[in-house]
Order: sequence, then C-alpha cells, then structure tokens
Amino acid sequence: MQMWSSRIFLRFAVLLVVVWLVACTVIGVVAVEMAMHPGLRPLEPQAEDLARTIAARNQASVDDVSVVAADSASLRAWNLRPSHGNGNAVILLHGQSDNRVGMLGYAELLLRHGYAVLLPDARAHGQSGGDVATYGVLEADDMRRWFDWVTLAEAPRCVYGLGESMGAAQLLASLRVEPGFCAAVAESPFASFREASYDRLGERLGAGAWVGQTLLRPAVEAGFLYARWRYGVDFARASPEDSVAASEVPVLLIHGLKDTNLPPRNSELILAASASRSRAVVLWEPAEAGHTGAASAEPQEFERRVIGWFEGHGPR
Repeated sequence: MQMWSSRIFLRFAVLLVVVWLVACTVIGVVAVEMAMHPGLRPLEPQAEDLARTIAARNQASVDDVSVVAADSASLRAWNLRPSHGNGNAVILLHGQSDNRVGMLGYAELLLRHGYAVLLPDARAHGQSGGDVATYGVLEADDMRRWFDWVTLAEAPRCVYGLGESMGAAQLLASLRVEPGFCAAVAESPFASFREASYDRLGERLGAGAWVGQTLLRPAVEAGFLYARWRYGVDFARASPEDSVAASEVPVLLIHGLKDTNLPPRNSELILAASASRSRAVVLWEPAEAGHTGAASAEPQEFERRVIGWFEGHGPR
C-alpha cells in the first residue's frame, strides 16, 4: 500500500512539474511577443506643430530627418538646431511605447542652454520602421548611425546622449559600438534585458524580482530561446551593464528610489560593474522620483546635474 502511495505521489509531482514548465513556456513566449511588439503611440498631426512652437520659443529650426538601419528599416527623427548654439549636440531617446514627442520637454531644456538636439523615434515606434523592438540588440547600431548623421550634419565639438527607460538602456548598450560620445545621461535604465524580465514578471504578479529570478526563471529562459528561434534576436546581448563596464564614456545614471517599474537596483548593478574603470560613472538617486520622474520631482536639481555633466565632459 505504501509503495502504491509513493508511486501516485511521484506521478503527481512529475505531472505538476510538466504542467509548470509548459505554463512557463507559454508565459515566456507571450511576454517576448508583447515586448517585441509594443503598443505604439502614433505621431499625432499636431505633434510637429508642438515641436515647431518649442523651437520658435528658443530661436531654433526643426527638420524632419531619417537614416537607414542595417536591416533597411527607415528611422525617423526631428533635428532641432538653435540659431545661436553652443557648438554641441544631444541625442534624446524615449521610452517603450512612446515616441519622440515624449522627449520634447528635455529638448526645450537643452535648447535653452544652446544644444542642438536630435529626437529619433526608436525602431518599431512612432514613424520609424522595423518589425520588432529589441531593447538594444539592433538599436545599438541604429544609435551609431544617428551619431554619424549628427556628426556630419552639425559638425559638433561634442555629441552627448540622454535616454529615458528603454531609451536609456539603448543609449548605454550603444556605447560598446559607438565610443565617440563625450558623455551620456541615462535615467531608469535596466541593467540587462534579463534583469528587466525578472522585474516585469514579478511586477505583473504584484511581487518583486525574486519571483522572476526563482519561480518564473524557466519562463524567462523559454522567452530568450523563443526570441532566438523566431526572430534571431539574442537578448543576452541587451546588457547595458556589460556595455558601460567595457566603455570609456562618462555616464551619469539617474534612478528614482520610488521607481517600481525598473527598481533602482538596475542602475546600482551598472554602477557596481563599472567600479574598476578609471572614467566616471556616477549614480544620482532622487528620493521622491518614480520611473523617469527625476525632472518632475526635482526639476532644478535635474537641470543642474544634467547640464553640469555635459559641460564637465568636453572633447576627449
């Protein structure tokens, strides 16, 4: 009797494991499809009017520009050029499911200080082409192409980068393939796409990253395998942590302590991985800021730190 009970228990346990692994596989596939095909925020007809209003207020011009990515996707952007600039340019990168309009507030701040600004739509966002978003895998080379465009079009003394959330991660990932930035500012980035996956799965269940790191780790691994099989995208390469550690570009990390979307530990991991490097990697953690909320929580301090970071890192 005891032998039969043991066999029944073993079969039940095996069945539970199989069901759990199948469920994790489904969760991983669905999560990757959702991440790679984010909900798009279309560029409204009045968006360009807003950009022109901001440009006029700061004695700047607006041009609609484009580059062609390595996979032939057409990438679109606005270039705002002040009539009396300081000779430097900044590339601004928006977050997931947003578009270039979401960066106009940062553009105005920078125009006031004399910077030319380029506001691209990320691939698979806004008016840019590309079938899927890859969170830095393909976008790193996209950024290199925008860097080359700015260098030719503006002939700046320095090109800087400022990114928010997904855009912050893409900016940091690009430092490995485009080392020419004089400095970068990244707010609320993820340390790696794997860490972001842990956070997002845990968030959806109302728990912390530990759920993704433990119970749902098979879902993350299944999602990574699926992305490589279905799209040829290796999300292990989407690692700002590794890119910053291998780069000599000075980086200012900004991460609000009230960020529950991508918790501050992501920027802390990036900082820790760069501890042995000689050049500057600095982390500012505003106490009252949520996800990408530093400019709202502490506008004067945000401006002081960002402009100070750029001004303190000239041509290398």
